[in-house]
Amino acid sequence: MSKTLNLNELQGNILRGYRADLTHVRYLLLEVVDLSDARRFLAASIEGVTPGVPKLTTAAHWADKKPHMCFNIGVTYEGLKALGTPASSLATFPIEFVEGMTHRSLKLGDFGPSAANQWPAPFDRPDRLHLIATIYAVDRSHLDEVQDQVAQAFSVLGVRDARARTDANVLGPQYAGDGSPNNRVFFGYADSISQPKFNHLTDAQPAKTSDSSPLGTVLLGHPTRMEGVMFGVPSPKVLGLNGSFNAFRVLAQDAHGFEQYLDQAAEELERALGDRMDQLLPVDGELLIGFQKGQRREALREIVAAQMCGRWRNGTPVANSPSHPIFDIPNRDQAEAFNAFGYQAPSACPVGAHIRRTNPRDGAVVQRGSNLSRQMVRRGMPYGPDFDAAKPDNEERGLLGNFIGANLGAQFEAVMCDWLNLGLLHPDITGLNDPLIGANTPETSAFDLLLLDGTSYRLRGFPRFVQTRGGAYTFLPSLPAIEYLSKLKSR
Repeated sequence: MSKTLNLNELQGNILRGYRADLTHVRYLLLEVVDLSDARRFLAASIEGVTPGVPKLTTAAHWADKKPHMCFNIGVTYEGLKALGTPASSLATFPIEFVEGMTHRSLKLGDFGPSAANQWPAPFDRPDRLHLIATIYAVDRSHLDEVQDQVAQAFSVLGVRDARARTDANVLGPQYAGDGSPNNRVFFGYADSISQPKFNHLTDAQPAKTSDSSPLGTVLLGHPTRMEGVMFGVPSPKVLGLNGSFNAFRVLAQDAHGFEQYLDQAAEELERALGDRMDQLLPVDGELLIGFQKGQRREALREIVAAQMCGRWRNGTPVANSPSHPIFDIPNRDQAEAFNAFGYQAPSACPVGAHIRRTNPRDGAVVQRGSNLSRQMVRRGMPYGPDFDAAKPDNEERGLLGNFIGANLGAQFEAVMCDWLNLGLLHPDITGLNDPLIGANTPETSAFDLLLLDGTSYRLRGFPRFVQTRGGAYTFLPSLPAIEYLSKLKSR
């Protein structure tokens, strides 16, 4: 373990996800209106002994027992200013964090309905968004209790308008008893499967050395995968060391539009492939597990969904099983069957598939050496009412996502811009956007469906399935850094 790492000083949501045990989350969008109140709250949240102030959850918290609630905070650049951080220190933070997500939204593919000037309150006033507090809990009553406590020290922005987009909870499995992880997103895919592994959690099974990620992937002041390269630590050291950056995103998912497109694509494939249909479906026996001969179109829908994502909807990697999902996973708690795969040529997974774009693993990429250097920790939970494909409605639903890393520009923005929305990682997809979350339009969208003989069929004309409805860049400070902020002299 690193000599400079103390799990009791590290915010717990960086290295660990909570959703397996705590199924509800609320994001409180906060403004500092009384500096003294804000500083007292921050100081009290470290010790957790002051009545009415929740204790910050650390990375060591799970060592004793699983809690019923977890609480963490992120601070925006405007928040650091509001808390009195000296200008000399503010100048040491990276430019993308200083400018903020709103200013850099075009780089992320946020235009048209996703443009920052279309984001609803309180994301339309980034100058007032100072902190984002995250509450994970076993039920909503705990969310309300902690919110009331936080509201004693901060102004909670957009309580009425933002609640629909700042509360989320785990959705149950799409396919009961199929061995997939016990949660999903609105497009029907099993979620929260693959994350970087770190050898620094006391109650977790250690990762194999070859599989583990260096702490510098997410923590400032630690080595990265790039030899001799460490991301800059903002000054003073107590403020920057062991901190991390987070891109918080509110992503609306057009679940009905996605299902409609799968219908359209399946119908097109039936017409276009004709006697080559065996390049997608076996001609004898079941077409796919769960589908009979008379359900060819239904099976084709699932093949399109699987190849666009890179996983079947139950989580099975297409790279391991190109013709059908695997349902008899022996031990889903280990989830190794969902993660033991790569993309060495020839791969059965299309190079343009969503999960291959976001994490190319051992596949060849144009930007040599960047396969793993852009890894991030991804946390997310669905918001909005559950979706029934048979009963479409106009409700907004989507994902509250967190993309955590040591450098927003080199990790989050590079993946969003270069890999997801430009396809620069591979010449076969350069100029094409990610089929699931990319900034697509029906006039220009395209995805190459991989056939079993190694040739491909190009699907075109699908819309943008995910729209951005808000977001912010935050800094996730260590507990010593939070103490430092709480003790800054008044301006």
